[in-house]
Amino acid sequence: MTSLKKNLNAIAQALIAAAVVGGIVWPQKKILVVAIGALGLLALAAHIAFNLKSLKQSFRRKSFIYSGNLLLVVVLVLAILGLVNYFLSKNHYRMDFTTAKLHSLSDQSVTVLKNLKTDIAFKGFFREGNYGRAAMENLLKIYAYHSGKVRYEFIDPDKNPGLVKRYGVTQDGTTVIEAGDKESRITTTTEEDVTNALIKATRAAKKVIYFLEGHGEESVEEAGDNGYATAKAELEKLGYEVKKQALALADRFPKDCALLVVPGPQKDLLPNEFETVRAYLKDGGRVLFMVDPETATTLPAFLAEYGFKLENDIVVDTVSRLLGGDYFMPVVSEYETHAITEKFTYATFFPFARSVEIAEPKPEGAALTALAKTSPNSWSERQLDQKEVKFTPDKDKQGPISLAVVSSFKTKSGQPAVEEPKTKPEAAEKEARIAVVGDSDFAKNRYYSVSGNGNFFLNIANWLTEEADLIAIQPKTQTPRTIQLTPSQGRLLFLVSVIILPLAVLLLGVFVWVRRRSL
Repeated sequence: MTSLKKNLNAIAQALIAAAVVGGIVWPQKKILVVAIGALGLLALAAHIAFNLKSLKQSFRRKSFIYSGNLLLVVVLVLAILGLVNYFLSKNHYRMDFTTAKLHSLSDQSVTVLKNLKTDIAFKGFFREGNYGRAAMENLLKIYAYHSGKVRYEFIDPDKNPGLVKRYGVTQDGTTVIEAGDKESRITTTTEEDVTNALIKATRAAKKVIYFLEGHGEESVEEAGDNGYATAKAELEKLGYEVKKQALALADRFPKDCALLVVPGPQKDLLPNEFETVRAYLKDGGRVLFMVDPETATTLPAFLAEYGFKLENDIVVDTVSRLLGGDYFMPVVSEYETHAITEKFTYATFFPFARSVEIAEPKPEGAALTALAKTSPNSWSERQLDQKEVKFTPDKDKQGPISLAVVSSFKTKSGQPAVEEPKTKPEAAEKEARIAVVGDSDFAKNRYYSVSGNGNFFLNIANWLTEEADLIAIQPKTQTPRTIQLTPSQGRLLFLVSVIILPLAVLLLGVFVWVRRRSL
């Protein structure tokens, strides 16, 4: 009996520990776990009852008081940690310490997520063992972190044939994005494709962008170096519909035209075509002019009506020579403050460009901004007939030179709902927007992917069509970070890390051992 009294405490602790472990490992055996836990509590109660007198004496000892204080401190620390853990579980915050922010979404994606108006459901159809599932799951976790409207789930096509048939999934790795009664789908796991699919699923209707043709412009369907097929594909990724438009036989634009792009006409527009463009702008239209040097002689006069000044020149930039180009490919790395260039840090290259500046005086009510300017090492070459290109202070203009200008202005058009015979109709006020770039090559297939050229083109198009949530940089890419060592540096590093340091530790250990033996 005496032995049982002494060991009741150990038995009670063993039974309680067994109950806790059993509850974790075998949660289905609740009755057995509860029974073992109850026996442990009874053993603990019996131990207290049998040893009550000695326990009371122990409570008065200094060692117990010290132990009790230590136990109280431990309990308080654990309680604080528990409260902190509970708070952090309710308030999740991610931090990305990589230099290129590889585990963060681009500003474009974050803006799209912040502007979501409806709940989004991602359904990923990935077979077991598909390596793309982990990449997609990690990506969607970040999307859900930035927006509470994002939900996602993964479905094994082999185990859920009914859902596969319902959604018409034919390829492993397909992700379906649902936004109300609209949906889009992708078979890749990149942020760019996921965001573009999300944009398509949430857009109320596709906006149509027309590319002008009939004046020697390069085709939007052309996949060669000088075509605009890449620009078209990227616009379609953002949910736009891209078409071609000829104005020679038309007196007005299609009603669904959200933006007209004039991509480097080689011949002048006809007078009636200019009138059609004027009427379109008066009705709140949006136009992007890309005007090359030594072409379309009457277009600068037309643009002067809206506050744009186009010189008959070629921009020369010595910086481009240092970057591997020739003097006729000006580089822009700094931009004026505007919605188009906000958070835009890429350099843009403009092969064979002319200057575009703000005319003085500005048209009344127009807000004009010079977006992109070249470096101070550039100049506006205005002597196009000379054989040798050099800066002439009296005739040429020293840089920085403006290459792109945008304008927005209020205009009145339309008819009132009810017309009275003796009352003059009151027109509805709209906002027209124009962008003029002194080069059409920067957005062609050959140069579209060079640095920030494509992003700059998309940002201009998005601003003109008032798709503000799309104006941002594209997702970041990883930059290799390596150290180049000379042979001498490599040998020195090997000598220090592999020979000298280990030998120093060994000698120190031997010295300490010998020193202790001599004491």
